[in-house]
Amino acid sequence: MAAVTPELIKRLREGTNAGMLDCKKALVETDGDIEAAVEWLRKKGLSKAAKVADKVAAEGAIALRVSGDCKSAALVEINCETDFVAKNDSFTAFANETIGYISDLKFKTIDDMKSGSLGGKSCDDFVGAAIAKLGEKIDIRRFVNYSIVNGVVNGYLHSNSRVGTIVAIETTAKLESFARDIAMHAAAMKPPYLNEAAIPSEAIAKEREIAIEQLKKEGKPEAMLEKIALGKIKKFIQDNTLEGQAFVKDDKKSVAQALDDAATAQGASAKIVYFARFEVGEGIEKKSDDFAAEVAAQTKR
Repeated sequence: MAAVTPELIKRLREGTNAGMLDCKKALVETDGDIEAAVEWLRKKGLSKAAKVADKVAAEGAIALRVSGDCKSAALVEINCETDFVAKNDSFTAFANETIGYISDLKFKTIDDMKSGSLGGKSCDDFVGAAIAKLGEKIDIRRFVNYSIVNGVVNGYLHSNSRVGTIVAIETTAKLESFARDIAMHAAAMKPPYLNEAAIPSEAIAKEREIAIEQLKKEGKPEAMLEKIALGKIKKFIQDNTLEGQAFVKDDKKSVAQALDDAATAQGASAKIVYFARFEVGEGIEKKSDDFAAEVAAQTKR
């Protein structure tokens, strides 16, 4: 039997926030195996992993995996509570391991992943081990896994790992590098839609309504309102679609025009059929701490 040293107990306690005696017992029961001890504590409900469900995880990282032949790509957002943990090497390793499983096992939805096996563990145990090790709530929030047969897919991950994108292009041309350029464009320019067809009709109607009201306030002639509003809507579509935006590498052309020129140069055609952009924490309501109120509450105790 392995010796249960004070150092082992300390490491387990720091990783799980469990009591010292509980940590010692867990190590005794698992013959000094740290990972097995973490699982033992979790099963007993003694690990911090079981106590972080109410925390807000709005920090984290994006991970990207593109296949060597640029026929498939996966993108995942994994959240934690603090930027400090997001920059931890163990968190980065967890994110890279997770994207590897998502890509290799071809998961399509969160439910698929949760019912599957990650490294021989259930998804809950896989994430729970990371929670116990890092001491914060960890959440695999969302991912996409996209494959293409007749075309290329590529992606871009920003250096801070907070923004990642993938772009799929239907084509017979060799446009792997160009697909990455478009993915980089999407990361920088944040287009909410792929093209005009992807914009909900309600959004167009709202833009028209806003444009008409603005023009009325500007005193434009009633007979000209619809015509001018159409121009504003066209500009809205250009600014808010990946295909319509001015390409960051050649702002004299739209992304769609630049792609068409690149494909035509190889005697082919090309069309963007899919894109995804993830940014860490977008859409998550972060907890706002009122420090003054907290101090005041403490003084009243």
